[in-house]
Amino acid sequence: MSVYIRMSRNGDNRLKLIFPYNPVYIAEIKTIWGSRWHPEEKCWSVPYSAGLVEKLQSIFEKEDDVKFDPLVYLETLRRELNLRKYSQKTIKAYLHYNDELIRFTIKNPKTITNKDVKDYLFHLVEIKGVSASTLNIAISALKFYYCKFRKRDFIYDIDRPAKDKKLPVVLNADEILKIISMIKNIKHKSIIMLVYSSGLRVSEVVKLRVEDLDFKRGMIYIKGGKGRKDRYTIFSEVAKKTLGTYIKATAPEHWLFPGQKKGTHISTRTAQQIFLDVIKTVEIRKDVSIHSLRHSFATHLLESGVDLRYIQELLGHKSSKTTEIYTHVSDQDMKKITSPLDNIFQKKS
Repeated sequence: MSVYIRMSRNGDNRLKLIFPYNPVYIAEIKTIWGSRWHPEEKCWSVPYSAGLVEKLQSIFEKEDDVKFDPLVYLETLRRELNLRKYSQKTIKAYLHYNDELIRFTIKNPKTITNKDVKDYLFHLVEIKGVSASTLNIAISALKFYYCKFRKRDFIYDIDRPAKDKKLPVVLNADEILKIISMIKNIKHKSIIMLVYSSGLRVSEVVKLRVEDLDFKRGMIYIKGGKGRKDRYTIFSEVAKKTLGTYIKATAPEHWLFPGQKKGTHISTRTAQQIFLDVIKTVEIRKDVSIHSLRHSFATHLLESGVDLRYIQELLGHKSSKTTEIYTHVSDQDMKKITSPLDNIFQKKS
């Protein structure tokens, strides 16, 4: 008999049980509090609770073909990450890589071995061609679940790869002006102007509230940035005028940039798409994303003589080493260096 158990995420976190009619199993399922029969879907469902997976395994232990959706195993991980106040982006990533590992091995997490993990990581590198930073996220996800949560230590002998030393792509001043000038939609223009003029992450700009803008002090309050860190950053005079026009025209109630669904804010994906659409229009051929505006903000401040420590504070970087990468893309000092080819031709003339 084939038995399939999957997680239903419709707000009530229930497990759906699909199996051929069997009065013995039905009697067992009925003993679980909150069990329910769904005639339209021809399946049973039970509310998720601690120890439920083990109970279901004992009910169907005689069956050879019992399949659990990986998310059934990972529901406890999701709850633990939420309790620890991890960001939704991190929770999504941790669930994704642990889900992929289970599907890759076709095993119960209890039986996954160190070799299984290494084979999966090898698959990510050799077949999917992921970057070193992505591989590091995957390792962190697996280590959290198997070491911190399931208290297993086999994963500790997996070495982390060195991060790719890629320099951020920066847009020049003319390109920034071209991008902003091309945007006609006042909401879209406000988003792009804020990301560049204040050095915001895309996850920060979409979550801005109207009250986070301090027009008098010329500051923007960023609540719960990366690492759950609050900070203030600068509020451009030019951006103030555009934001003032936008707020007067749209009267946003809570979120500065509301989404289509009432009570929600615009998504990071939508903000990214706004940027990519205008990039295509102005025909900029650099490999850029909306995050490149934040890189450009930092680089342009450095080139204008702003101390690196202030830039670190505005960006919300925990370590100064993170901010120091902009010294490698700034042309502040490079402009003073003359190419040897120019020297040769100057002497000749």
